[in-house]
Amino acid sequence: MASPKLSVNINKIATLRNARGGDNPNLVSVALNCERFGAQGITVHPRPDERHIRYQDVLDLKPLLTTEFNIEGKPNDRFLELVQKVQPAQCTLVPDADNAITSNAGWDTLKHKEYLKEIISFLQSQGIRTSIFVDPVPEMIIHAAETGTNRVELYTEGYARAYADNREAAVKPYLEAARLGASLGLEINAGHDLDLHNLRYLRENMPELAEVSIGHALICDALYFGLENTIQLYLRQLV
Repeated sequence: MASPKLSVNINKIATLRNARGGDNPNLVSVALNCERFGAQGITVHPRPDERHIRYQDVLDLKPLLTTEFNIEGKPNDRFLELVQKVQPAQCTLVPDADNAITSNAGWDTLKHKEYLKEIISFLQSQGIRTSIFVDPVPEMIIHAAETGTNRVELYTEGYARAYADNREAAVKPYLEAARLGASLGLEINAGHDLDLHNLRYLRENMPELAEVSIGHALICDALYFGLENTIQLYLRQLV
């Protein structure tokens, strides 16, 4: 069973930089260090208000990264123009509300199926792998597969919240969703609130897992353990 890839979401680095209006910490330097320290991908999530990752950041990162570049976001016209220009390895479609602090729900893949089909067809015509952010609900997985997407990213906040009380019950719907998705030809990603406490258990029980995208917890841990050591700690959870 191959180890899932670790993609480091660097949005929180941009948040820290933007707080003072300068260029410290330098986003590109941090991204390159993440790669040097073992990360197998870099994730960014530019939002329309550019409150953390800016569109220019995405353009600056593209020619310098050597691992997989994953751009997440709500697929409005400006976002899709950026993705077409940058040509990342993967584009993850997220149904963000305009005022959302962070991603807090997966797509209704039945309601938005035709909309997603059109976007996915466009992205795939550009040679970009697609992923849809979804809740671990069988119906949503089935309709996601019908859009033609390559992957789904399971929204794991529910798992993380319930993990301490009953990890077996917490992980169950995610394992069922992963098995269903794989049976329909989908590859499986996961992300949101994964950390050093709950990541290994998910990995050990989900053989279908191809990639995790982790930002907030990893950057917080780096304040205590250092960035290089933290990335290595996360990679060890995925072996």
